Amino acid sequence: MDYREKLKQLIKQKALKVADKPIFKLSSGKLSTYYLDLRTITLDPEGGYIIGNLIYEMVKDKNPDAVGGLTLGADPISYAVSMVSYLNKNPIKPFVVRKQPKGHGTGKQIEGNVKEGDKVFIVEDVVTTAGSSLKAAKVAKEAGLNILGIIAIVDREEGGEENIKNEGFDFYPIFKVSEFLNK
Repeated sequence: MDYREKLKQLIKQKALKVADKPIFKLSSGKLSTYYLDLRTITLDPEGGYIIGNLIYEMVKDKNPDAVGGLTLGADPISYAVSMVSYLNKNPIKPFVVRKQPKGHGTGKQIEGNVKEGDKVFIVEDVVTTAGSSLKAAKVAKEAGLNILGIIAIVDREEGGEENIKNEGFDFYPIFKVSEFLNK
């Protein structure tokens, strides 16, 4: 099965919403004529399986200890990669970066079985300006994790790649939004 092509079809069928006027408010606050609701795919068994396989194939030769990112967009992605990696007898742990440190208990901002020195990839569903990805990378770096790169399912091509590279990270988008729109 060509996982990339299957994922592209799922995004077109289930996740891409297009309007004539800018009606979709993005996390950056900007209004857009299109929206990618990738949770319709990342939280779907078939979508998770496809994404897990795609990203596992992208990262396996770099021997990461873990994949994760800012909750909630990264959570199902990191779990899918972790499950596929386990099935391939090459376990990669998932981790979650909270938006704020936990207000009770241990006060952790990163949840999961990661430790200082671990090699990790930050994962994200959609990158626009890369604010969420870079926040997760900053927290991970402060925790002593070694970031191998940032992976996104879709790059909206609105400055995120440049922002990521300006912070010194490699960027690996599976798709550019121009593959879906006539940009």
